[in-house]
Order: sequence, then C-alpha cells, then structure tokens
Amino acid sequence: MKQAILFDLDNCLAPADQAGPHLLQPVFDAIQRANAGTLPPARLAQARQELWRRPYDVVARQQGFSEPMFRAGWDAYRELEVVGPLAGYDDLAVLGQLGLPCFLVTAGFRRLQESKVDALGIRRLFHAVHIDAIDQGQRRGKQQIFASILSEHALMPAQALVVGDDPESEIRAGNALGIPTVQILRPGVERSPAASRHIVSLAELKPLLAEDRPGGCHFAPGRAH
Repeated sequence: MKQAILFDLDNCLAPADQAGPHLLQPVFDAIQRANAGTLPPARLAQARQELWRRPYDVVARQQGFSEPMFRAGWDAYRELEVVGPLAGYDDLAVLGQLGLPCFLVTAGFRRLQESKVDALGIRRLFHAVHIDAIDQGQRRGKQQIFASILSEHALMPAQALVVGDDPESEIRAGNALGIPTVQILRPGVERSPAASRHIVSLAELKPLLAEDRPGGCHFAPGRAH
C-alpha cells in the first residue's frame, strides 16, 4: 500500500516555459556571445530547445559547449528567478486530495527552482521540498534524494510512488531503487516504456492508488496503463 508520492516539478506540475520565453533569454545571449564559432547555428538552436527540458550541465555536455560557453551560461542561469505568479497545469488541486504525504524533488539552479515553487504557491502541499541544486556544492542526484526519503520515513520502495515526465531523470532514479514509476504525458512529453504506468492527468493517480489498497489490484512495476 502506498504511503508517499515523490513528484518532479518541471513539465510534471508546471510547463518549464510557463514563465515565458524571456526567462532563459539572458542564458541564450550569454552562450551565444561566448560561442566564438565553437558550435554552428543549428547546434545552438538545438541546445536552446533542450534547455527548456533538460538540466543545463547535461545539455552543455551533450552539445559540446566550450568552457567559456559553459561558464557564461552558468553565470547567467544563477541570476534567474521567476517574478510573479505561475498557474501550473490545471490539475494541481489534485495534490491536496491524494491523502498521502507528497514530496517534491526537482533539479536545477537553486534560485530559479525555489522561485518556481513559490510562484506556483504549492509549497504548502508538500511534506518537504528537495532541490538538487546544480550550483551549490556536490550534487546528490535524484536517486540519492529518493533513497534518503525512503530511509528517513522508514519506507520500502514498494510503499512509494515516483511521478514525473523524464525517463532519464526521476523515472530512471525510481526504477533503480525499485520504486514504481508513473510517467505523466504532458504536452510534448514522449511516452517511455521505462515507466511502470502512464497517465495524462494527476487526477488519474486517484484510481491508481485505489488499486493498491486492500481489495484492489496490486500496483506492480512494469504493468502498462
């Protein structure tokens, strides 16, 4: 029986670009100024798209940023924050109806991620908010954070549930620990066979949790939905 749910933030609870395209413009400008012919325009454009859905260090490594490009983008990212409210997806009210402790685990630059949580006004809906801050000391990674949550609350992996969009991030971390994983297929998210289940709305978590209660069907990893 489930006793905790671990949620991702970007493209799970709110579109990463909901604050508007201007949010990352200082980063794009800084990277382009430092490019100095390292990457052709097409690669820069690809990196620009990837930065809306993948961590900065991952995109920089995959796209082959030079050290000056990486540092310029890094310094610009550290200054970013969301000012003003964000709405998130239209099913966020479900978070307060699940009847289980919820944990938010997100990765990125601390100032930006903290500002997103506050702009959404959802901090109160979570037992704890964990930010795997890319810009503060040694990163723990989502797998280690998930493991710490299990340990701190004396939970077995089967008693928790991971909900997110990225098969290379929270879904992979949950699978590595044996936690059942649910991929939420927000607009633009590609369905991955790595997740135990798939949903398109947070409202679908209610029947999934009911299946796992006594008398319901067992929620086992690998069962498609």
